[in-house]
Amino acid sequence: MAAYLQWRRFVFFDRETVKEPPGPDGAGGKSFALPPGIAVCDSGRGSLVFGDILHGGGRRRCRALWPIWFLPRSLQLSSFQAYKLRVTHLYQLKQHSILVSVGEDEEGINPLVKVWNLEKRDGGNPLCTRIFPAIPGNKPTVVSCLTVHENLNFMAIGFADGSVVLTKGDITRDRHSKTQILHEGSYPVTGLAFRQSGKTTHLFVVTTENIQSYMLSVKDYPHLELDTHGCGLRCSSLSDPSQDLQFIVAGNECVYLYQPDERGPCFAFEGQKLIVHWYRGYLVIVSKDRKTSPKSEFAGNEAQNSDKQVLNVYDLCNKFIAYSSIFDDIVDVLAEWGSLYVLTRDGKIHVLQEKDTQTKLEACKSMLFRKNLFEMAINLAKSHHLDSDGLSEIFRQYGDHLYNKGNHDGAIQQYIRTIGKLEPSYVIRKFLDAQRIHNLTAYLQTLHLQSLANADHTTLLLNCYTKLKDSSKLEEFVKTSESEVRFDVETAIKVLRQAGYYSHAVYLAEKHAHHEWYLKIQLEDIKNYQEALRYIGKLPFDQAESNMKRYGKILMHHVPNETTELLKILCTDYQPAGDNEGPGMLEGKKANSEEFIPVFANNSRELKAFLEHMTEVQADSPQGVYDTLLELRLQNWAHEHDEQIKEKLHSEALTLLKSGRFKTVFDKALVLCQMHNFKDGVLYLYEQGKLFQQIMHYHMQNEQYKKVIEVCELYGDQEACLWEQALGYFARKEEDCKEYIAAVLKHIENKNLMPPLLVVQTLAHNSTATLSVIKDYLVNKLQKQSRQIAQDEQRIEKYREETTRIRQEIEELKASPKIFQKTKCSICTSALELPSVHFLCGHSFHQHCFESYSESDSECPTCMPENRKVMDMIRAQEQKRDLHDQFQHQLKCSNDGFSVVADYFGRGVFNKLTLITDLPPGKAATTIEAGLQRELLVHTKRST
Repeated sequence: MAAYLQWRRFVFFDRETVKEPPGPDGAGGKSFALPPGIAVCDSGRGSLVFGDILHGGGRRRCRALWPIWFLPRSLQLSSFQAYKLRVTHLYQLKQHSILVSVGEDEEGINPLVKVWNLEKRDGGNPLCTRIFPAIPGNKPTVVSCLTVHENLNFMAIGFADGSVVLTKGDITRDRHSKTQILHEGSYPVTGLAFRQSGKTTHLFVVTTENIQSYMLSVKDYPHLELDTHGCGLRCSSLSDPSQDLQFIVAGNECVYLYQPDERGPCFAFEGQKLIVHWYRGYLVIVSKDRKTSPKSEFAGNEAQNSDKQVLNVYDLCNKFIAYSSIFDDIVDVLAEWGSLYVLTRDGKIHVLQEKDTQTKLEACKSMLFRKNLFEMAINLAKSHHLDSDGLSEIFRQYGDHLYNKGNHDGAIQQYIRTIGKLEPSYVIRKFLDAQRIHNLTAYLQTLHLQSLANADHTTLLLNCYTKLKDSSKLEEFVKTSESEVRFDVETAIKVLRQAGYYSHAVYLAEKHAHHEWYLKIQLEDIKNYQEALRYIGKLPFDQAESNMKRYGKILMHHVPNETTELLKILCTDYQPAGDNEGPGMLEGKKANSEEFIPVFANNSRELKAFLEHMTEVQADSPQGVYDTLLELRLQNWAHEHDEQIKEKLHSEALTLLKSGRFKTVFDKALVLCQMHNFKDGVLYLYEQGKLFQQIMHYHMQNEQYKKVIEVCELYGDQEACLWEQALGYFARKEEDCKEYIAAVLKHIENKNLMPPLLVVQTLAHNSTATLSVIKDYLVNKLQKQSRQIAQDEQRIEKYREETTRIRQEIEELKASPKIFQKTKCSICTSALELPSVHFLCGHSFHQHCFESYSESDSECPTCMPENRKVMDMIRAQEQKRDLHDQFQHQLKCSNDGFSVVADYFGRGVFNKLTLITDLPPGKAATTIEAGLQRELLVHTKRST
């Protein structure tokens, strides 16, 4: 609590009475007077605003139509009718041309709130944008106070019955706002004030008996009672940011300051307070000069109190009185146009104009220095923004004064404040004594903090730390120095590490980006694995990747979960922790996840989680990731004993195999499945690798006869030897497998897969297979061969007749004339007319039809498609004939005849020609006869 009588008094304001402006004749100098009866006023937007609440009397009735007045700086009064009866409250917003008034249009307690837009006009008067009654819950009561938030979204009205009505929303419109009773009590509300801090809005409510704070930015408006005593009307105000927007409540004994959640400092300003305002960092209080009148319910604010009143202007930061003066019956104190205006009951206006900074400092500096009141001089200079040179000189004089008195701690603090202006050697010479080394250390450390130290200063500071042997001082220097380092950082780190100052060493390593040293100390000395992992997560990608490869196993052993999470980020979309560059940041880099698999040694659970994450978010992960994941899943499946879990693991492993990621490492996947006896995986891989014989052999080994047949049915068309192998398998079985043998024989017969003799020889090894098993097969086979022989003989006869007919036609064409008797065109089927074109094949055409449709002048358009087929087959035969000659030559000259045969077999040389046509021109007819006779001889032998 600050005692009022101990505060210094100054005269920082000049007092004058406002004079009337000069008239047209140049006359002036008369004191300006307001109309009588004004008791409500406010200021803002370049005007003083007055309201008239007194009524009755002839003079009042003459001007009853003009209850609100505006006084601009030109002192030209203007007014407009706001209410028919009286105006009780005014509130002029400082940032908007909005005036809110409370008044009455009829007798009784019927207060109305009106919102005026002063920039818009309605018939020459300000536009009234909103009117609503100011009654809480339909209870007639008197309005005691009013306040409006500068954002126009909140308005609070206090009443004499203890109620507070809050309007939320756009206060200038009825549709966009909501009114509710915020507070109810038993004591009159004497003051309201909004406090805005960031996005948080508070409302202070003060009554005659208590003070409360409401948080309006939270639903349900939670409130807190700050104190159990209140104040009178107009005895509360809100400070500016220089006093942290504290709510000021002036009681008769003290002035209290409040934060939204607690009470702040208080000041012992005695006297009955009448008016309280805050002006430019000053607290303005109007109080009674003598304590003669009893305290009423509203703290003695009745108009009939006509005692002398004292106006004091307090500087709470510097704790002095900037101005004090006595007035007669003050109505209110207003702030506008950079000055304070004091309205008195006689209608006069007194202006208090603050003196300029230089004048105030010159007036008080000599007195303060003479009385060694340096602190007050410094505070006064700061509050009035004295330049740095002037402040530095005050600090130096203050420091010298304290040094001469032997207060070296206080002196060094003042010398520190001269850094940047006073030569450091001036101070250093004073504190070179060993007993004052701690003061010198503080000075040098601050010199480094402000980046004003040179190499000598740094050397001296290190020597001070060495002599003091104070680790806290060393820590202070290491952790607060922001200047350019004058010593080798790596050497300092090594020394600190060897001396056991690990925290100092890691701080320097981190600050100067010596990542390897930082991690070595954290992992090997401090063993703070969590911090080391966090640090790696803040490094650039390349350094984070290399350090995770180097220290990953240690971190995985001690903090497996956190290490796994960092590796997931590092291998997907790595961004250093805290590196937020917004939408334009660079795309994250990705490490090779396969390279970190060795980090998970002896941590299979974390490895499985890591690999599964990589396969989910990065489908193109390296093959090693999928191989290792498959091996892990197979191991877990093989060692699991719970059937439900084993089934789930089985499904996961098979799903991974079917993902298509093992085509290039087929053999490796197959070996893994075989090692863990994963049957379904083995069969799936056999199928994918088209190893159908291995599938069948697998079922044979397990003696699954039906599965053997199913494999043959599924893959027999792709690999016919499966049926032969199946027949041999069943033939070797001593069990009764007649049913399966019959099924195999039926398919062999349908597909003609084996000669009958080979079938008989195969089944001869089975002692249980009798002739009845293959009876049907042999009978059907012989019948088919008989039918084939008959068909061959018919074809031979047909070919002979066709050959004879063709020969006759050739002879006729050679020896006899060809008569063309066609009457219709073979293309358009119209009657044939000259000119026409005829071919020996018997087709005739109009010349224009022939020219339109023919591709060659020498070929019949109708026969040409068939002729081309024949010519293509002839050319193919010619090529094969040439290949035959070449084949014979290579076969004779080659040392490895089998490889030559295999090569030509692969090229399709020995494929059977399915069509027979004429030989190319020049071949003798005897060659055709010989071929036909040879074919006939072959068929005859087959028949016998």
